Amino acid sequence: MSSNQSENVPEFMKHFGTNAIHAGHGPDQWNCKAVMPPIFTATTFKQHAPGDPEGGYDYTRGGNPTRTSLQTCLAKLENAKYAYVYSSGMAATSTVATAVLRSGSRILAMNDLYGGTNRYFRRVIDSFNVTVDFVDASNLEKVKNALTPQTSLVWLESPTNPTLTLVDIAAIVQIAKSYPSNPVVVVDNTFMSSYFQQPLSLGADVSMQSLTKYMNGHTDVLMGALVTNRQDLADKFEFIQMSVGAVPSPYDCYLTIRGLKTLHIRMREHQRNALAVAEYLKSHKEVELVLYPGLPSHPQHELAKRQCYGFSGMVSFRMKGNAETTKKFLKHLKVFTLAESLGGCGSLIEVPSIMTHKSVPEEQRNELGITDTLMRLSIGLEETEDIIEDLATALKNAI
Repeated sequence: MSSNQSENVPEFMKHFGTNAIHAGHGPDQWNCKAVMPPIFTATTFKQHAPGDPEGGYDYTRGGNPTRTSLQTCLAKLENAKYAYVYSSGMAATSTVATAVLRSGSRILAMNDLYGGTNRYFRRVIDSFNVTVDFVDASNLEKVKNALTPQTSLVWLESPTNPTLTLVDIAAIVQIAKSYPSNPVVVVDNTFMSSYFQQPLSLGADVSMQSLTKYMNGHTDVLMGALVTNRQDLADKFEFIQMSVGAVPSPYDCYLTIRGLKTLHIRMREHQRNALAVAEYLKSHKEVELVLYPGLPSHPQHELAKRQCYGFSGMVSFRMKGNAETTKKFLKHLKVFTLAESLGGCGSLIEVPSIMTHKSVPEEQRNELGITDTLMRLSIGLEETEDIIEDLATALKNAI
């Protein structure tokens, strides 16, 4: 684990890498003893008798051995009983909404969310007579004041996308669970991955992730996951997975299994590179602001050390200048690719105000500081010196 990690590490986290490589993947479960789970492309399975399928598999939408292998591993990595995967992170998000919300429900959501989640809450779920209360959840008093008898769901991101604001997950869980409506608390853990943060151990009901990002780690899979210890929620998640059918392909499940086997190693390197980049940018005269929880200057650095096991590879920064300065900067990058998404081996850069968060109302973007000169970096696994040199060259030419 990372050097900043607390000495009070849960025992299961000390075996994270071993579990990522072996959990759910044992060769003895297959007749051929394959050391990697086979890719079961079959859409249907022979039954012993009507209603008596082998191992419970009858139709691949309802269950697939490759998918089961992945879900078993994901649950193990978060010390959980249940894990379910979906065709995208947004499919996982909509599954929670379907399972938890009813007409008249309210959602208490962090005001700084991934743009796709913000769009779904504002423009899709509201058509079902569900109200969303966007709150700065880093302020516990605002969380308390925003809860209502109709609040059924509390949706958090920590760190947030793209301002890397942290919320005190354990404190919010305590507040929410003491409220009469006892809302379900979900944490979008995409930015940290299971390696650097464990929402369930902090009391959350559900840990949600876009597996597209760090968990798969190779920018070639679209997938989401829900992990929980609550059987009532697990039963709903499984039923919706089968009934709605937003499931990933067996091949994508296989690719994510492959990615998980190096997750612990990749996350250490992402963090090492990101810290070096953050320190470099912080010292640059043309950079106005650097947002990275691993920096002591981050306003919630102490919370990050207490709540997380590391800081991942996400860095946001604001340049001096204007939108034209940003465009000039981007044109001179060679190592970084201008693209959405994150968590892959290669370094990516994006401008949230006109890319991932364009659908967020301008007024809300301005309140959050998502300006045209704010850029979000997904620091990859290239050599540190090459990453920093690329940024240095682009900054020099943007002036």
